[in-house]
Order: sequence, then structure tokens, then C-alpha cells
Amino acid sequence: MSEANDTLTIDIVSDVVCPWCYLGEKRLEMALKEAPQPVALRWRPYQLDPTIPDGGLDRAEYMAKKFGKSGKLQTVHDNLTRLGAEVGLPFAFDKIKRAPNTLDAHRLIRWANSAGVQGKVVDRLFKAYFVEGRDIGDRDVLIDIAGECGLDATLVEKLLAEGADADLVREEIAQAQAIGVSGVPFFIFAGRLGVPGAQDPSVLVRAMAQARQAMNEPIGEATVQ
Repeated sequence: MSEANDTLTIDIVSDVVCPWCYLGEKRLEMALKEAPQPVALRWRPYQLDPTIPDGGLDRAEYMAKKFGKSGKLQTVHDNLTRLGAEVGLPFAFDKIKRAPNTLDAHRLIRWANSAGVQGKVVDRLFKAYFVEGRDIGDRDVLIDIAGECGLDATLVEKLLAEGADADLVREEIAQAQAIGVSGVPFFIFAGRLGVPGAQDPSVLVRAMAQARQAMNEPIGEATVQ
């Protein structure tokens, strides 16, 4: 098998305000260290709540409406903080003040792919939101992150203002939903093996091995494990 054909493509459907997606990213990094064969990662867009307005919402109020005031949200945060610590991820939920609309962030991620820095931008967006508490729905923040990651900040500012690729991002989200993605993260290995959730690294290692075995078989629909 040639080196090109030996590369396993992993599509990660995620939203950058999804804490489980951030956890999933770090667990995938661990899995890739355990199984260091050639891979190509592609980050695909999803919006947990596309109805959030462009300026975002007060996060405390938004989460209170979503989870109520029974203490359920604190339990979720405590669990994520514990799981995050296991992979060196310091969630700082108390720093987050806004619940942003993530469409612009996904546009930035799309452009980052063309520049070969998609993974870097995704990780920086996760960190900005979950560790630093920055508003990643704010275009100034996105432009700053773009520049940090080696993109042309002036061009990104222009593209954001022009609405470039917004419809293409929405189409990609619709495509993910059409193949059965209803929650994120959702990993698709070799275009055919689907694994939902922030799975343990061992599960992802097994999925990669299974996908590699299937790479010589006829391509069919992605299957959900």
C-alpha cells in the first residue's frame, strides 16, 4: 500500500462551545500517540444552538434556562472539570460570560483548513473559550486568533464582514445532520465508521484500527458504533 493510501482520514464534527468536543479533541490526541500511523484530521462544523443571536447571550441566563437552577449544571461542570484534568485540560467555566453564536468561528475554521492550520485554530478557539473565557462570537477575538495562528488577519476581517462561506458552513452542518449526527463530538473514520461522543482513547484506537482494515473494502455509508 502506498504512503498516500495509508493515511487515515478522520473527520471530527464538533462545535467550539461544546466542552465534550474539547475533551474529545484531547482524547483523540492521546489515541494518536498510541497509534502513530499517518492520519489526516478534518474539523467539520456543527452548531449546538444556531438560534443564538449574532451578539451572543448572557451565559448564566442562557444556561439557567437550559439546565434550570437545580444544581444540574454545576454537576455537569464538576464532572467535566474532573475528566478534563485527566487529560491536562483546565476547564474554567466560571470565566465564561457569553454564550456565542459559533457560525463565524466555523467560518474561520474552514479558512484555516486551506492554510494548513485548521487543528491549531480549533485548539486555540477551544482554549480561548473554555480556559480564558473569551467571547469567540466576537469578530475582533476571531481576527486576533487568526493572526496568532498564522492567518492573514486583514483578509479574515474582510471575509467575516462580507459574510463569505456562511452558507457553505450551514450546508455542511445540514449534511452532518443528514447522515445522522445529532450530537457532538462525532468522529468519522475513513468516511465510513462513525463514533459518537468524547470516547476514551482506547475506543478511538480500536476505531482507527477497524477503519484501516476497512480502507480496502468498497466505500459505503458511515456506520455508527
